[in-house]
Amino acid sequence: MIILAIDTATGAVSVAIANGKKLLASAHVSSDRRHVELLAPMIKNVCKQADISLREIDVVSVDVGPGLFTGMRVGIATAKTISQALDVPIVGISSLDVLARSVSTTERVVLATIDARRGELYWAMYRNDNSTCVEVKPPVVGTVSDCIVDLVDRGQATLIVGNGALRYQTAMAQSLEETGLSIEWASEQLAQPSATVLALVAAERALLEEWQTAGELQALYLRAPDAEINWLTRSEQTRFAT
Repeated sequence: MIILAIDTATGAVSVAIANGKKLLASAHVSSDRRHVELLAPMIKNVCKQADISLREIDVVSVDVGPGLFTGMRVGIATAKTISQALDVPIVGISSLDVLARSVSTTERVVLATIDARRGELYWAMYRNDNSTCVEVKPPVVGTVSDCIVDLVDRGQATLIVGNGALRYQTAMAQSLEETGLSIEWASEQLAQPSATVLALVAAERALLEEWQTAGELQALYLRAPDAEINWLTRSEQTRFAT
């Protein structure tokens, strides 16, 4: 089963091709604003590296967020287009799930985080059970303080991964030091979800036929896009001014 994985949910573009759980080729480029121009050539190049024609793809997988709205939309739109053109199923996976799987050997609770900007984080919690990553706290969005409250409430040794915690690591470390919780920080190299991990997770789900059609796939936003928030704010200000 040949899987094409696309991840554009954060400040990076990554693409991978796997045959089942065997990785055939991958590429990763850090870029906050060049997702559109980078993605198509990267898919072409990764297919060439793997010696795979796009027509041979059996399943498309894509990171559905949460993350950067523009980046997410580029990846999801591309994945849907390929899925429809090839008439193959699509597997949508959360960016937080991908981050958690990148540290799946730890026995600690995993706090996966994505920078939501505007002083907020997206996060979810996981535990590893017999090599299976199990979600124990569903994805939410909130302030750093909110995230720390969740950690303290759980009260377990924790491994923190992702660019959200990385951005606020100093402040979080100072606050958590006072709680006495045992905290570890994952490598900075794992700060962003990767199509390499995404492809392997997708392979497992595809074997169980846990997939969707392109029309069924939905992004995991957790909050409204900034442009929509700004529009609503201006509308409220105008209404109260009249």
